[in-house]
Amino acid sequence: MQLDVVDTQGKKVGEIDVADEVFGARVKDYLLWEVVTAQRAAKRAGTHSTKTRANVRGGGKKPFKQKGTGNARQGSTRSPQFVGGGRVFGPHPRSYAYTVPKKVRRAALASALSLRAQEKKLIIVDKLEFAGPKTKEAGKVLKGLGITGALMVDSKENTNLAKSVRNLPASRCLAPEGLNVYDILNHPTLVIAKSAVKAVESRITGAETA
Repeated sequence: MQLDVVDTQGKKVGEIDVADEVFGARVKDYLLWEVVTAQRAAKRAGTHSTKTRANVRGGGKKPFKQKGTGNARQGSTRSPQFVGGGRVFGPHPRSYAYTVPKKVRRAALASALSLRAQEKKLIIVDKLEFAGPKTKEAGKVLKGLGITGALMVDSKENTNLAKSVRNLPASRCLAPEGLNVYDILNHPTLVIAKSAVKAVESRITGAETA
């Protein structure tokens, strides 16, 4: 399939052939859900912690004698049934991350790219080059494209773009190697530099870029 290539002012300057299995695939919502859930789970800190009766301070003395009081026998005031006692099955530090098969990740990424293409929210720009790191210039590019925020993709060597975009609250810059489903869906528009399209395709097809 072919997609239009525009300049930073949104004017069409050409076309580019792209892989159907990357930008024209069937959108599978369940794969998007699975991968996004995995990404969000991996970002969880997992630092929550509670104290069991072994960790709560105090309670070394038996609260009252074993027999003769009419009460149930107790060995410590730090047992879970007492106020100030330990917690029985409370959360402890753990990792929530789990692995999603590579085939599923690639299919989900193709679904996300195809979804943006179907929604006409995928913009391929001929060049995303700045003379220096200037947030103002990045803002002008977004304004020229008629958008307020976007996920911008170009090679990791384009440090000026990354530094120019990082101060824009509704935008983010990623290299093709870091492109992921969550960030694609979390931004209203996807902007890809023409030179980075083949690298994006190789993430899914596994083919080496020239």
